[in-house]
Amino acid sequence: MAPFRIRKLLTLVDETLSEEGREALQPLRRVAALAVVSNPYAGQGYVADLGEAVRWSAELGTLLGQRAVAALAAPVEGYGKGAIAGLAGAQEHANAFLTSSFGDAFRATVGGGKAWIPSTTKVGPAGVALDIPTAYKDALWVRSHYDTLTVQVPDAPRPDEVVVAVVVTSGGRLNARLGGLRKEEVRGEDGLR
Repeated sequence: MAPFRIRKLLTLVDETLSEEGREALQPLRRVAALAVVSNPYAGQGYVADLGEAVRWSAELGTLLGQRAVAALAAPVEGYGKGAIAGLAGAQEHANAFLTSSFGDAFRATVGGGKAWIPSTTKVGPAGVALDIPTAYKDALWVRSHYDTLTVQVPDAPRPDEVVVAVVVTSGGRLNARLGGLRKEEVRGEDGLR
């Protein structure tokens, strides 16, 4: 098995108490849990089989989900995921950590339905920011929960690392008012009526 090692774990808690001059009835909490992981594919050129990362990522999905839920200290309503490969890696390396193996484990840990988990990946230097999109955990089409949390790790990813991150939210955007399917109206798989 490829040597996947976690060098660092981080948790970020973002709590918004007011927006647009209005106090929140319930503050919006958004939590990111991040892992800085070694990338044995970095510097190897094209590697056809990234299956070891895909398989190992299920453990990571569970770990990051547990850390995010603990820090949220509220029921999870929204979620998202993202990864950054270091400069000696490739975007496909970041994607290998976020496939359905990771997503299914993360979803099971946070209590999500079968809704698609928004995702983003890129290649970048240490300290680069990543905007992780979020959506309602049980139905992608609940517009009020479309949001983003920006994360970064000052010393990662190093060229031979990948930063893998999840975000969970306690609700939708404060003052969301653009209509669309409401979470209370969700029926069936992914909100389809």
